[in-house]
Amino acid sequence: MTESQKTTPDITIPADLLPSDGRFGSGPTKVLPEALNALAARATDFMGTSHRKMPVKLVVAEMRNGIAELLRAPDGYEIVCGNGGSTGFWDAAVFGLIDEKSHHLSFGEFGGKFAKAVAMSPDLQAPSVTESAMGTRPDLEPVDGVDAYAFTHNETSTGVMMDPVRVGGVDDLMLVDATSAAGGLMFDANATDVYYFAPQKALASDGGLWIAMMSPAAIERVERIANSGRYIPPSLNLWSAVENSRQDQTYNTPALATIFLTAQTVNWFNDNGGLSWSAGRSATSAEILYGWADASDAASPFVQVESERSKVVATIDFDEAIDADTLVEVLRKNGILDVGGYRKLGRNQLRIGMFPAIDPADTEALTACLDYCIQAMS
Repeated sequence: MTESQKTTPDITIPADLLPSDGRFGSGPTKVLPEALNALAARATDFMGTSHRKMPVKLVVAEMRNGIAELLRAPDGYEIVCGNGGSTGFWDAAVFGLIDEKSHHLSFGEFGGKFAKAVAMSPDLQAPSVTESAMGTRPDLEPVDGVDAYAFTHNETSTGVMMDPVRVGGVDDLMLVDATSAAGGLMFDANATDVYYFAPQKALASDGGLWIAMMSPAAIERVERIANSGRYIPPSLNLWSAVENSRQDQTYNTPALATIFLTAQTVNWFNDNGGLSWSAGRSATSAEILYGWADASDAASPFVQVESERSKVVATIDFDEAIDADTLVEVLRKNGILDVGGYRKLGRNQLRIGMFPAIDPADTEALTACLDYCIQAMS
């Protein structure tokens, strides 16, 4: 039977097993209904108004200050933001954060994409890259002749995480892609110079914005490169982003809803205990889901080394007797959404978001739904 001829089994999961919210995507992910209601309440004095006027600037300030508190920004670090998401930030970093040569860890789709962007630059040397097989991660070690190290805190495509650490010389920058980690994983901010991310994952917002926590050393380099004569497109000029962020605005018009929703989530995290609370919710969901997979006869964690298993994005392999794509469709028909495996991995796998906005009780309910579906499909 071809893929187009497959039919989805008619399986109805009992209502008492279903999670209260069926959104388990790895990005965009669950947005809090309370945040959406708060946005609707600002329909006439926030949405559709100038991003350079006080009502919007106050929300940008609220978001920036809240993120600094959440991430426990060290003295002198600044929260900088701009349009385009993490993909846009890679391009900006190519123009404005690497002096001559960078070293990259590539252990998934997103770390590899940054390295490829650097490789295309006419102003930089070919990057140094250390790769490892999908589902694993390489060690970060010093490399001669580089001035920036780049890696992901959490590789969204494979469900592998690694703690930020410092290597290299005192002038070398640590560039950490935290797109699916920021707000959901504990880390030492002092081990980073640029901790950058987009808010549509652990921060339960929408896309189109990049946010970066930058050290004084990173800001100094950004300013120096911007004034060096190197060509930098205005929309990708990080020094312009720094100067605008200090005024609680962006260089060009941002998605106001994204900024508002991000501020709402960050306030929720901080009001309940900050990063230890938000990351703790993800850690609880991870314990539930990996514990279920370890005990299952039909499923197992894709990432073999337990300490490297992501606490915000779980990749779960299934026995060949259970077709993961069919399982995804069964779950979708029952209101459980966006748990398909990453397309380029090509594995018989589910990829399940465990971000802080997802109630661990719903993660527990998901495991019961998986058991029900597996039994019905066997």
